[in-house]
Amino acid sequence: MLAITATIRLLVVDDHPLFREGLARTLGTEEGLEIVAQAEDGVTAVAQWERLRPDVALIDVSMPGIDGIETVRRLRARHPQAKVLMLTSSEDCDDVIAALDAGASGYITKSVRYGDLVAAVREVHAGGRPLGEAIARKLAARDPNGPLTPREFDVLRLLREGLSIDQMGRRLDITERTVRAHVTAIKVKLDAANTAQAVARGFERGLLSGGPPKRIP
Repeated sequence: MLAITATIRLLVVDDHPLFREGLARTLGTEEGLEIVAQAEDGVTAVAQWERLRPDVALIDVSMPGIDGIETVRRLRARHPQAKVLMLTSSEDCDDVIAALDAGASGYITKSVRYGDLVAAVREVHAGGRPLGEAIARKLAARDPNGPLTPREFDVLRLLREGLSIDQMGRRLDITERTVRAHVTAIKVKLDAANTAQAVARGFERGLLSGGPPKRIP
């Protein structure tokens, strides 16, 4: 679990008032989180960011006027340091890729458990890139021959050492949900049925070197 080191100021952006206000009210009770503003559209979201400079914005993809992806693009063009977590109903690969390309720091769906949402917010604030397992699987399947990302290499090396999901999360300072997403992507890209086979494929393809895996007590 990521350590709570400071209050994270949040901007919640969604065009559905009931969902947005309920989410803001609930997140506002969480230790270390503060809701500084809400917005129902992209134009208002950018204006609120420029006025209040929150730490993280939660933005939906589908909104009237400029959508969430264009909102991220405009926000990041003006403020490259802005951190955005997409929180949406869409699992469409094109939306995921477009959002990440626009500069979103992470992408999760509204079906996420509340605790995982809070963890994802903290992970984005800490510089991470949280993705759900289903999304990671779809992205990897879309380009199964693509190279492992730097973070996927990190996870593969820790799999080789025999670390558990929890241990890898603590070692890399990311949530267990994100670790699982990386493991899923690794298995798809390496055409592995399980983590042991993924490690074996890593050796076969020259991605790993050295002696046999070491088990962590």
